[in-house]
Amino acid sequence: MDIGLVIVGDEILSGKRQDKHLPKVIELLAARGLALAWARYVGDRRDRITPVLREAFSSGDLVFCCGGIGATPDDHTRQCAAEALGVPLVLHPQARALIEERMRDVAAEQGAPFEPDRPDNVQRLQMGHFPEGAQIVPNPFNKVPGFSIGHVSFVPGFPVMAHPMIQWVLDERYRPLHGTQAVTEHSVIVHRGVESVLTPLMEEVERRFPGVRVFSLPSVDHPVHGRHIELGVKGRAPAVDVAFDFLQQQLRSAGAELGTVMVR
Repeated sequence: MDIGLVIVGDEILSGKRQDKHLPKVIELLAARGLALAWARYVGDRRDRITPVLREAFSSGDLVFCCGGIGATPDDHTRQCAAEALGVPLVLHPQARALIEERMRDVAAEQGAPFEPDRPDNVQRLQMGHFPEGAQIVPNPFNKVPGFSIGHVSFVPGFPVMAHPMIQWVLDERYRPLHGTQAVTEHSVIVHRGVESVLTPLMEEVERRFPGVRVFSLPSVDHPVHGRHIELGVKGRAPAVDVAFDFLQQQLRSAGAELGTVMVR
């Protein structure tokens, strides 16, 4: 099962707000021996969100979608999820109870009576309308929940809410997946390396060691290493260790000037 991330919001694409979801999700996954396979950014347009979600649902991947699940006119994710699945939006009973509990809390904090029929409170219940068949994702910040359908989970765009909710999904629903995607990387600096010259060796490494992937990160103006290539392998141990030993042996045999070795 691959893991994907969808980030919804014009404010990210316009630069009004800096995305904090991608680095945090990578961090949360790595702490659990998991890795992100893909990520998508999409603006607040239903004609763009819906096909992205349709693809997410059909992929079979574990997907997190951040943003657009509020109840203002620029929030479209709940509606797009329903459209992608071909199901109606319905008021989830548990979501209703949680949202009403939140409204009671706010009223008590303000010293005011709770008025469930007040127009603004009725509007807040829109946040509990989820595609039919959804499950609740609890929100420890303010109780207003997100939701999951299949392997796709939807959380708010606010990092303070989204990140604990993603963590909950990973730990409560996907604990058996933990550790199944843990990879290690071994790499070495090849001074004045040329990718076109090194490509045959890279291809040979991947042929000899199935499941190990080679990567090449060239740099032309590094302040310490100057022009160089960071050449390495990544995958599961112990195959990575053996593949990296082979890679270094071949580089030395070819007379390459090697520098720092890095293990991640």
